[in-house]
Amino acid sequence: MTATPTPALPDMKRNRVAYVMNGFPRLSETFIAHEIHQLERLGLPLRLFSVKRENEPLVHPVVGAIRAPLDYLPRATSLSGTTLLPWLRANGPTFAAAHGRVLRRRPLAWLATAASALALAWRHRPREAGAPFALKKVFIKEFLQAGHIADAVMTAGDVGLLHGHFCHGVATITWFASRLTGLPFSFTAHAKDIYQPELNPGRLLERKLGAARFVATCTCANADVLKARHPRPCEVHTIYHGLDTDWFSPAPAPAGADAVPLILSVGRFVEKKGFEHLVDACALLKARGVRFGCTIVGEKGGAYDAVKAQVARLGLQDHVMLQRAVAQDALRDIYRRARVFALPCQVMDDGDRDGFPNVLAEAMAMGVPVVTTPISGIPEMIDAGVQGLLVAPRDAAALADALQQVLTDATLNGALAAAGRARICERFDSRRTTVALRDLFERELRPGGAARAATGMSEATT
Repeated sequence: MTATPTPALPDMKRNRVAYVMNGFPRLSETFIAHEIHQLERLGLPLRLFSVKRENEPLVHPVVGAIRAPLDYLPRATSLSGTTLLPWLRANGPTFAAAHGRVLRRRPLAWLATAASALALAWRHRPREAGAPFALKKVFIKEFLQAGHIADAVMTAGDVGLLHGHFCHGVATITWFASRLTGLPFSFTAHAKDIYQPELNPGRLLERKLGAARFVATCTCANADVLKARHPRPCEVHTIYHGLDTDWFSPAPAPAGADAVPLILSVGRFVEKKGFEHLVDACALLKARGVRFGCTIVGEKGGAYDAVKAQVARLGLQDHVMLQRAVAQDALRDIYRRARVFALPCQVMDDGDRDGFPNVLAEAMAMGVPVVTTPISGIPEMIDAGVQGLLVAPRDAAALADALQQVLTDATLNGALAAAGRARICERFDSRRTTVALRDLFERELRPGGAARAATGMSEATT
């Protein structure tokens, strides 16, 4: 792991970072688009690669401000329900030309990376009876996808570092592309990609940590976990998801907005958001005679139908509204109407969780007091009772009590709103947080920054 990487590109200024993402733009991953835009504003040139072409009905305004070239990888069919050889026959030709060019330019690197992909596929193969020679096919797919990125990067000739967002499949693709090109790589780890073992089976995450030049993550809680698994803990960096605190700033509520005090929640309808507990808390508030309305804004996910049925079952149709996701400019107007923001996050049995809920930071920046739970990075954002109220996960009664306090106590409401806004401006303003990330990238792009090899896969996969 200490050998100097073989130069892959002509001697020229390689000052771009290639961002590799699973899908772009995604409505639920605004923090990535915002991060890209802020890096561009700070003068860092980027190239963007998206594994999937998203068909989002909406995009946030910040996406339109991004100028980096975007390359969608060729579509690959699902691996489910098929064996490897038929899948390769169907998809191999799509990636053949790119891999042919990489093979001609760096034959030894191509052969070594292909062997490493096969080694991973064999090491993590399914163990069920009746499939003694089956492989973990996803590593073959990721190798093919990495070849497209490697070819594009070597053709462009201006990329000095590859960076993957999320530490499971995208980080593996980025790692393979690093091997193929001889360029260093880094990645950002977020939440469930760290904690769900099946996303990084065996010691795969440790191997990627060891091969990467550095790793960024969005909470100190995540960083502690990653440092414990990293051979060089000093290369793990906490960089909070910042936001534009000028754009997300308090403003007078629209006329008539205070007719009924509004509880707002925002997030994709998935179990880890804890929306079912918010609905139960609303039922308790209704029974107590508390005056309120509740709006939950988000993309439909696996929990949507259950939450909708729960609202009907509890007779809350006049109190709780489920609203489809909206772009950030429209969401900002909804924040302005809210009396309190609630996000009862929870950790799932399989380890899935939120790391740093950006919507929580947005609400706080907008001067909306928040009630949430002390999981993952949330306590790094909120001191209980100061910048917001924290309640135990899955405790609807405690959630109802806290919401009632903030709805009915104007002094508490104002104090939480002011302290919450101050905390976000102090720690989470993107003009500060993105500078730290930009500095990490520029350190690696400087001459001599790639003195340590970004490979190490041969050791990691044998």
